[in-house]
Amino acid sequence: MTFTAHINVMPLKELLDPQGKAVMGGLKNLGIGQVADVRIGKHITLQIDAASKEEAQKLAENACQKLLANQVMESYEVNIQ
Repeated sequence: MTFTAHINVMPLKELLDPQGKAVMGGLKNLGIGQVADVRIGKHITLQIDAASKEEAQKLAENACQKLLANQVMESYEVNIQ
């Protein structure tokens, strides 16, 4: 079966997010000052051929740990559909 893995990678909350700060400044310059905080991350979609949803989850987690996320600076969340 083919499963779709939706992966969200975000900077750790404890770390500064320079991209988020730049976007927040831009929003304020555009008159959109009601935004309290901005965090910029990545959304990755993988098409995975696997025998089960659990196997697809394990493959996606493995891909995140080895390549897609820098666990020192980022967290990730995997959702299999």
